[in-house]
Amino acid sequence: MSENKKLFFIINKYAGTGYKSSLEGQIISHCDKAGIEPTIEFTQEPKHASHLAKQATSSKIFNVVFAVGGDGTVNEVAQGLVHTNQTMGIIPNGSGNGLARHLGIPMNFQKAVQMINNYDTIAMDSFMVNENLSVNVSGIGFDGHVASLFAKGVKRGLIGYTKLVLKEFVSFKEFQIEAEIDHVPCKRSAFVLAFANSSQFGNNASVSPHASVCDGWLDICFIHKVPISRAVGFVSKMFTGQIDKSSLVEIKKGKNLNLSFDHAMPFHVDGEAKIPATDFTISLLPSSISMAVPMGSSKHL
Repeated sequence: MSENKKLFFIINKYAGTGYKSSLEGQIISHCDKAGIEPTIEFTQEPKHASHLAKQATSSKIFNVVFAVGGDGTVNEVAQGLVHTNQTMGIIPNGSGNGLARHLGIPMNFQKAVQMINNYDTIAMDSFMVNENLSVNVSGIGFDGHVASLFAKGVKRGLIGYTKLVLKEFVSFKEFQIEAEIDHVPCKRSAFVLAFANSSQFGNNASVSPHASVCDGWLDICFIHKVPISRAVGFVSKMFTGQIDKSSLVEIKKGKNLNLSFDHAMPFHVDGEAKIPATDFTISLLPSSISMAVPMGSSKHL
């Protein structure tokens, strides 16, 4: 979209495996060549990205506000833009980049930056987990437990995450679920209860292959504990978009959920660990974020 002249970039230096100063230079260089005026701000502390996004939106001069970082940065920027007319964009620079991968945004930084010239815009759903906005995938159970430990200093990236999963897997048990999905009672047991707006956790690990960010539904994924004898096959299905074909997985559609547990359950929102809770209210926010996506990709989302 060559008419765009002003773009706002919110950069998290601490996302993923580290920040390279050349990233800022690439953004400035590409904008200069395209005749675009960039404004760049760096996050200084948690929630700062949300504050910067709100400031950018209130100024009403920027065509797109870009989150430059990982899933946590994307979430914070989205908090500042949800239910506004401001278009959001993502330049992935994190360790998982789940939403960016689902949207078809290149993981190569140079290719992702090129999207500032040409993009489509979609009306993307988001959802609330209690008081927390989620734009990608949130979950209760084992993934929430791992997210809590991961936040305490485990080495970032797929290798560090995998080591932590293997270490904690044996001791964590399945839990009982009593829920209402759109006012219909539902009882299940699960190892992970995931709420998927997009198709994947990150790193191309799919949790709900057919999830759509603009269909007006959440994919509710009940995942059982995987027997060691089936682990290789299950992981293969997860990384090849076939997890929904596993007998260990059940996926239901819903818009509003209520859950109650007899003890506090670990949970995460877009990969960020939250304080364990006993009661949960999950509510879909349809078409609540204007999101820039690569040209031609919107029909697949």
